[in-house]
Amino acid sequence: MALDTLKSALPDYAKDLKLNLGSVIGNSDLPKQQLWGTVLACAIASRSAKVLTELEPEARENLSPEAYTAAKAAAAVMAMNNVYYRTRHLLSDPEYGTLRAGLRMNVIGNPGVEKVDFELWSLAVSAINGCGQCLDSHEQVLRKAGVERDVIHEAFKIAAVIQSVGATLDAEGVLAGV
Repeated sequence: MALDTLKSALPDYAKDLKLNLGSVIGNSDLPKQQLWGTVLACAIASRSAKVLTELEPEARENLSPEAYTAAKAAAAVMAMNNVYYRTRHLLSDPEYGTLRAGLRMNVIGNPGVEKVDFELWSLAVSAINGCGQCLDSHEQVLRKAGVERDVIHEAFKIAAVIQSVGATLDAEGVLAGV
C-alpha cells in the first residue's frame, strides 16, 4: 500500500507525520471521491515526485476517469490562480485588484464532477500554495453549498500532511545525496 511505503520512507524524527498520514488518509470519513481527489490534487501541488509516485496509483484506482482528470485540473488551475490572486492581494497598490484577470479558468465552471468536490480540491491546493484569497473564496462556495466545516477542515488537514511528507522526503533525499 502506498501509505505504508511513504510512512516507512519517513525518518524517525518525523514519527508524527507517519501517524498523521495514516490518520488523515487511512481513517478519513470523506467519501471516496472527495478523499482521493483531495489526495491526488495535493500530491500534485506538493511538487514531490516521491509523494506523487506513491499516491497516484491508489488515487487512480479509487477515482472515476472523470474525477481523476478533474483532480488534476484542480491542481493545475489553482497553481496558476494561487500565484495570480496571492500576488494581487499582497501588492500594496489596490489598483491591481480592479484589473481584469484575463486568465482562462473554464474548468472551474465545468469541472466534469460535482462542483462541491472540485471546490474542495481547489481549497486544499490553495492551502498548500498559501493563497488566502482563494482559500476564502472556495470556503465560502463550499459553505454556501451546505458543506460542513469538519469536511473542509479534513481537506486542509490532508493538504498539510501531504505537503509536509513531501517536504520531509525531498529534504532527506537531498541530505542523502539522492
